[in-house]
Amino acid sequence: MKHILLIATGGTIASRHTAEGLAPRITPEELLSYVPDAASFCSIDTVQPINLDSTNIRPEHWLLLANLIEEHYSRYDGFVICHGTDTLAYTASA
Repeated sequence: MKHILLIATGGTIASRHTAEGLAPRITPEELLSYVPDAASFCSIDTVQPINLDSTNIRPEHWLLLANLIEEHYSRYDGFVICHGTDTLAYTASA
């Protein structure tokens, strides 16, 4: 069975309505609960190094994500980064 690390960053995908508008409030574990069948074909660990609206993602966050993947590279078969939509293309490029 493949071993995956889900890296949650906050963003649109993890947002809920609050008194101030949308804000990242959904945990990585809750995100996984939306895809229960994933457990049938892989084991998944989660980590949340940041919890930001994706409009606030900056180069220092890209370095943090790259370092996190590098640090765990030999322990996992793959990585999934859950990210908001506003800067997703920039993070993917980084």
